[in-house]
Amino acid sequence: MKVSRRLMTWASVLALSCAGLPSVAGAEIDQAFGNTLVSHYPDGGWVRHWFNPDGSYTARFSSGRTITARWRIEGDRVCLNNITPAMMMISRYCSPMVSAGVGETWVSRDPLGRRVTNVLQRGR
Repeated sequence: MKVSRRLMTWASVLALSCAGLPSVAGAEIDQAFGNTLVSHYPDGGWVRHWFNPDGSYTARFSSGRTITARWRIEGDRVCLNNITPAMMMISRYCSPMVSAGVGETWVSRDPLGRRVTNVLQRGR
């Protein structure tokens, strides 16, 4: 049975090698825990995003780079704070939320305006 989850798109964390970021919001945020959001770029690059119940966030880029941050819901957005290492001197990034379920894809843009395709995958 397909369970809908309220997800946000942040398509990419800001970077020279930006990729996509996602998250879950509202009372259903716990639905994102234990799953992986993958952002795909047209050039074949990707970013895998993981959100944890304790507010921690980790992303791994296809280049091997990793970042960590703290996530927080702010109104109808999910924000990453204290991004480490800071990319392009940005330590905070917010993105609006969209609805999606495990296995669904959606298109968004990263902070540099590049198109990314996101998919929520079951499991880590």
